[in-house]
Amino acid sequence: MRLNVTLYRVMAYITGVVLIVLCIFAIAQAFTDDEAIVNVIGTVHGLLYIVYLIVSYPLTRRLRLPLWPTVAVLLAGTIPVMTFIVEARIRHPSSMRPARWPSPTAAARPTPRRIPGARSSMPWGLAIGTWRPTSRRPRTGCSSPSTTGP
Repeated sequence: MRLNVTLYRVMAYITGVVLIVLCIFAIAQAFTDDEAIVNVIGTVHGLLYIVYLIVSYPLTRRLRLPLWPTVAVLLAGTIPVMTFIVEARIRHPSSMRPARWPSPTAAARPTPRRIPGARSSMPWGLAIGTWRPTSRRPRTGCSSPSTTGP
């Protein structure tokens, strides 16, 4: 988990810085006639964004983030400065989810006690753990039903 977060943080910073540089050069391109630098930086950002997606998606799955925070993490590399904001929230996961969402590290709920003789509500009608023999006599001999001989 620690490696995932470290890789994500590195890629978030690199992708964010390159995106800000791309935006600065794209704005400066309006005043100059040089398109080559913007094309190169745009290509580099595109390749880095693909690596960012490859690194960030498994992290969102390990953190068990719901749909919208996952989308926010994945799209953060396309909006200037957004990678820094999302990275800060990933560093502190409690700020990523509202209070109504359970924490992925929260303890599991205790399982309810089985009441002896209670019927299960399984759709196929089986009651696991509630089988009781119909007679008290021990079973002996062959387990298949006996058939009459020829």
